[in-house]
Order: sequence, then structure tokens, then C-alpha cells
Amino acid sequence: MDKIVNYLNSVRREYAGQELTIDSVAEDPFQQLYSWIESAVNAEVLDPAAMILSTVGSDNKPSARTVLIRGQEENGIIFYTNYDSKKGQDLVSNPYVAITFFWAELDRQIRLTGEAEKISYEASQKYFSNRPKESQLSAIASNQSGIVKNRKSLEDAYAAIEEKYKDSGKVPCPDNWGGFLVVIDSFEFWQGRHNRLHDRIRYIKVNNEWKLNRLAP
Repeated sequence: MDKIVNYLNSVRREYAGQELTIDSVAEDPFQQLYSWIESAVNAEVLDPAAMILSTVGSDNKPSARTVLIRGQEENGIIFYTNYDSKKGQDLVSNPYVAITFFWAELDRQIRLTGEAEKISYEASQKYFSNRPKESQLSAIASNQSGIVKNRKSLEDAYAAIEEKYKDSGKVPCPDNWGGFLVVIDSFEFWQGRHNRLHDRIRYIKVNNEWKLNRLAP
């Protein structure tokens, strides 16, 4: 273990990102967010839609996992999940979340905070209907976050659902599956720079307007 720790402590690299200033960012933080996501797509970053979703459950303990941004609204972003999963249950007891995007290839990170709310069942159905059939079947077969006996039991559950809908062109959206809209109240854009003097620009909503500040690295 000491060898691993010593190695990790020895790992150093220089950040060489472009300058980020209050004058250079968009007035609308959502525009800045989508601009950076587009840059990640163009840079062929692996899974540019991946974001770390952090929640706090009824036990007051934090939990984090990777999900994918799959939609947008004027005031927030959307992801989908099983409502009975750990994150779904966390959001029932405490809707406040933190979200982190990180693209090492671009030396960029975005931190968001906000409040999650379920989208309509109709909107979830519409998205579900456009998923690959294999993903639809997995959503039904998997009791997400539940304990499974072994891998075979999970594969058997999938096979049973696959057989059930093998002749059907339409797989119904489960009642316990759908989207959450995270209404964002703060953004922080981080750009890695030389000598660890990173650029950090924060947007906070005050009286329905976005206030910008530069933060020390």
C-alpha cells in the first residue's frame, strides 16, 4: 500500500488550459455549460455526457455515482433512473443535489448544485420509447440497487423479459422509471492553468438573476 501511495504522491502534471475570465464566459450559465459540453464532444472525450450525481439520503450520508445528462429545460438538466434505486430514494427524502462534470482531456470541470424534481410520466414515456430495446428490457429486468443472488439470476430475469416482449415492437415504460429535472441554482466552471493557478468562475442565482464571481484556486 505504501508503494501505491508513494507513487500517487509522485504523480504530477502541468495544466495548460486556456484562460477563463468573467468577460470571456457567457452571461447565461446554461449557454456556457452547453458550450463546454459541445467542446468535449468535438474533442472526442469518452462519455462527454457523463456526470457525477451526489445525493444525501435520509441517513444524512452522501452518495455519489455517474449518470448521463439526457435532456434540458430552461432552468435545469434532466437524467433518468429507476425511482426505487438508491438515488431515487435519496431524492425523495432530500431533493438537493450536487453534480460534477470532469473532462481530464480538456483540464475542465463544472460543478452544479440544484433541486431535483420528477418530470411528468408522459415525458418519461416519450424518452423511454426512443431508447434501444435492449436498454428498455434492462430497465424492466433490473431491480436497480437491489441485492441479486448472482449474475445468472440477473441474466435469467433479462431473458424472461426478452422472451415476453420478443414479438412486441413496443416495450412499456415501467411506472417506477423516469426522469428527474435538476433545477440549477449555482454553476462553477473550473479551467486548469499553469502553476496550479486555476481559473474558477462561479454563477449564483440572486433575485432571479445570475451573479458572477471569480474564485481563488
